[in-house]
Amino acid sequence: MIRKGYSLLSWRFISKANLRRTRIFSASLLPHRQVHEESRVKIPDFSQEFKGQDNSFPCLSEQAPRSSIFGAEPIYSKVNSGFKTFLCDQPFHFKYNDGVIPQLQVAYETWGELNEAKDNVVLLCTGLSASSHAKSHLENPTPGWWENFVGPGCALDTDKFFIICCNNLGGCYGSSGPSSINPVTNKPYATTFPIVSVDDMVHSFFLTLDSLGIEKVHAVVGASLGGMSSLNAAALYPDRVGRVVTISACAQTHPASIALRYVQRRVLMSDPNWNKGFYYDGPYPRLGMKHAREVATITYRSGPEWGQRFGRKRVEDLPVVSPNLCPEFEIESYLDYQGDSFCFKYDPNSLLYISKAMDLFDLGEGFSSLLEGVSRIQCPTLVLGVQSDVLFPVTQQREVESLLKEAQNHNVTYYELPSIYGHDTFLLDVVAVGAAVKATSRQT
Repeated sequence: MIRKGYSLLSWRFISKANLRRTRIFSASLLPHRQVHEESRVKIPDFSQEFKGQDNSFPCLSEQAPRSSIFGAEPIYSKVNSGFKTFLCDQPFHFKYNDGVIPQLQVAYETWGELNEAKDNVVLLCTGLSASSHAKSHLENPTPGWWENFVGPGCALDTDKFFIICCNNLGGCYGSSGPSSINPVTNKPYATTFPIVSVDDMVHSFFLTLDSLGIEKVHAVVGASLGGMSSLNAAALYPDRVGRVVTISACAQTHPASIALRYVQRRVLMSDPNWNKGFYYDGPYPRLGMKHAREVATITYRSGPEWGQRFGRKRVEDLPVVSPNLCPEFEIESYLDYQGDSFCFKYDPNSLLYISKAMDLFDLGEGFSSLLEGVSRIQCPTLVLGVQSDVLFPVTQQREVESLLKEAQNHNVTYYELPSIYGHDTFLLDVVAVGAAVKATSRQT
């Protein structure tokens, strides 16, 4: 006999013995009325006291309080004038996807005097977002991004050398890039601009040297992307490069670095105002650019430096009760400031293109191995790494040194610096970095 109010299906498959032994009590064995009553949604008792969090979010205001802790910072400025330009009216062909533009323009600046033999030239290659303005001069007195490294008696001694620095192809400070006007359409290229490689950048540099009648450079010097370019210059033009200084760079981009730059690009491209790169006549993708820069800043410095500089200090005079969901720690406020201060200085599409070029960099591409690609570099080479660098860890510079020596380059020097400034060390440590660069550049 099945008792009234119980499920026939449950009773059929569960014996009384099993119920006693395992003590399984199924909801299906409860009286149907009880199941119905317990499944009802309970209405909260709004008579109880509630005090929630202030959700005014003053940190979203342009006047939000910022960190008052200052420290060593690189110099980044938006450059609109003071540079020379090389214009090639011939089509320029890119490495990838059969890309071609009708004409090429390269912005460059120089310091020092070119001697009669034209053999005292140092080609200075820049990082991702730097311009050709490495050092102040009469046409542009604003301090440059390597202000204290270039000049009389400096690491790159203008009493001895003729220094030339070019804006990267794909950039936005005078060289052809996504923000340049396409002479075919009379509109900015935007994301119709061909994908750029480090090879393309180096070729544009040497076309500029050709226009100045310079056949060979005494040295190619660069850090980060510039360090990739300096290695690549010696690989692509071995007869035209006397020596190489490569700082905080690599022979091929590693997955961790690709991942870090991917996140930056993804953040930027997620801003609706980016509009697939066609924002030049519309709203600017400020938030995407700002947050991408915040991510980048994390990769440029180091935890030990921030531990010393910020610790767990809080921003003073917050307009809301603490703790809250707005930036409260000094390090949060610092990143917020870095994003805001940079986001209008650089073209977002240029950031996408040049960071992608860095990801694509591989000296072994087109060769049977990375070693074979590196073996093209047989000139004296200084490899410089920084122990606290998280974007280009020292393992990558050690790999460059090892590959060069394995490729029978018998004039390789390797230094590893203990600086706490991370990847930005090449911009800030004038003493250690400057001394190494000066010693190498002065070699004959």
